[in-house]
Amino acid sequence: MTRILTLLVVVLAMGKAGAATPDWTAWDALLAAYVAPGAKNGVELNLVDYAGLGRDPRFAMVVNAIEQWPLSELDGREETLAFYINAYNVFAAKTVIEHLPVESIKDVGSVFKSVWKKPAGAIGGQVITLDDIEHERLRKMGEPRIHMAIVCASVSCPDLRTEAYRAERLDAQLDQQTQAFLDNTSKGLRLDGSTAHTTRIFDWFGEDFAAAGGVAAFIRRYHDLPEGTPIALDLPYDWSLNGR
Repeated sequence: MTRILTLLVVVLAMGKAGAATPDWTAWDALLAAYVAPGAKNGVELNLVDYAGLGRDPRFAMVVNAIEQWPLSELDGREETLAFYINAYNVFAAKTVIEHLPVESIKDVGSVFKSVWKKPAGAIGGQVITLDDIEHERLRKMGEPRIHMAIVCASVSCPDLRTEAYRAERLDAQLDQQTQAFLDNTSKGLRLDGSTAHTTRIFDWFGEDFAAAGGVAAFIRRYHDLPEGTPIALDLPYDWSLNGR
């Protein structure tokens, strides 16, 4: 197994023109195998087979490759964003898998320490939490669409995409994710009478959308709303596990 993991890291380090760049092929294959459309608690979403994912030896290899990746080799903003988005999603899944059976990822936490502040893995030789990845890495990069891409293993989160994020397609992938999430009336955005009700993610992270003109302007980039439509950031948030 050690030789296989070492080989995987070497493969991941091979990029075009000899440059080191993450290769997310194994994560692609796992997402295709263990993530599928479904419904839970009246919400349409991509459901994850966490038990199957955890049994697949490729998952441990992906975790190991992330943990061993030399951060100095990340080339530019898009590659760094893609790396940390994928790392968040992998470590969130890892957290769930290590504590199955759970009804919610929040059950992994306690009154003393939330799941977000518990060690989830390691990056760059340092133990890291999901909060570290989200708040200390991703949010500081000034890309609000990350909130449509990182998935905290819950029903009301944006869907876990069935392919990895990649630097060369990241802008299009983030746009697709945002569009798909806001088109989902069961958890993204829903018109009710004269009011548009949308996810509480915009409430929790409203400041991150300031550079995009604010939450309302950001939403209107992806969803046509009648002029003057009030937007309420109040859709119920279901923290049930997005598992099947």
